[in-house]
Amino acid sequence: MIYLNRREFIAQTALYAGALSLGLYACNKETTDVLKGVKNFIYKVANPDGSFRPGIDPGYKGTSDTGLSDLAAPAYATIISTTFGWSLPYPEQTIAFLLACQKPDGAFYASIGSMDQNSPLAKLYNTVQGILTLRLLGKQPEYDPMPVVDYFFQNVQFKDLPLYTTSFFPLFFTVLGQKMPGYMDEKMSEYILNEQKEDGYLQDHVASTFHAAHYFRLTGRPTPKAAEMTERTLRDQKEDGSWLLKEPDWDVHACFDALFILKQLGDQNDPRIKNACQKAIDWILSCRNPDGGFTHFPEEKDSDMDAVYFHVGGLVEAGYLEMKKNLQNEEILGWGHAMNPGKIYSCLV
Repeated sequence: MIYLNRREFIAQTALYAGALSLGLYACNKETTDVLKGVKNFIYKVANPDGSFRPGIDPGYKGTSDTGLSDLAAPAYATIISTTFGWSLPYPEQTIAFLLACQKPDGAFYASIGSMDQNSPLAKLYNTVQGILTLRLLGKQPEYDPMPVVDYFFQNVQFKDLPLYTTSFFPLFFTVLGQKMPGYMDEKMSEYILNEQKEDGYLQDHVASTFHAAHYFRLTGRPTPKAAEMTERTLRDQKEDGSWLLKEPDWDVHACFDALFILKQLGDQNDPRIKNACQKAIDWILSCRNPDGGFTHFPEEKDSDMDAVYFHVGGLVEAGYLEMKKNLQNEEILGWGHAMNPGKIYSCLV
């Protein structure tokens, strides 16, 4: 099967500009093919034990989250499947796999990944992904995971974490259905505000900025400097539709992060935002592979479950892909691609 990116698709359907109904049918077929390919990719990388490989090639080690932890791929496969109403290939085995990753200290530990699995960052990442995935699969963790989060607020250990982890904390409480303690929110909110610049950004980095916006969305308050943040995000989009990446804060999820900001904080009637979303769609589809998956960047070879989640999430944010009707608890579906901009979410009440 030949997969067309959006630019190729538009070029071909332009030949039939006089047949509007045909153009609409082709557009619907294109999105259907994208979803079919993603579902097939998920099934191709599923292991019978319930775990998931980062890519189809067994020798591929993964990039970004899937390279850091083998909890990332099952988390993202589950989140995508929930988004569109699909079943996992081996749901009971995936539950068993996740439960086996938790230890009595409450933390989840990856068996494969480049992170030091005993580091605070690894424990936070793995635990949030573990409890989130179990929640989507209808299960609770066997051990109380609260000690993982408590550790970071005994003093101010959370400041030792990268700024792109701020929204892990309200997401943790949202997943558990528990109220985030006020003293934690006060410390974290103050930390974010102290790091925020006049243009709304944190660390001149879209990832850290996204997590700040995600933090305030999950805690039910207006995002500080939302207008400035949106304007900076629009300015930073590259001509090819992707977003600025710069060392040392290089980030493979920049397009997803930027689209979250535009969707959640921007005026959806603003033609600049509509144009930015269309350009982002074009760029994301240029990362699509014949195996149905996505690479992080067009020039890469291996489709990666990490790239599949963030690009599929970006296509949802940009309005290209439609989610399952009547989704429940959409705020816990990964990093916010399913959140309704007009709805207030709060783990503080």
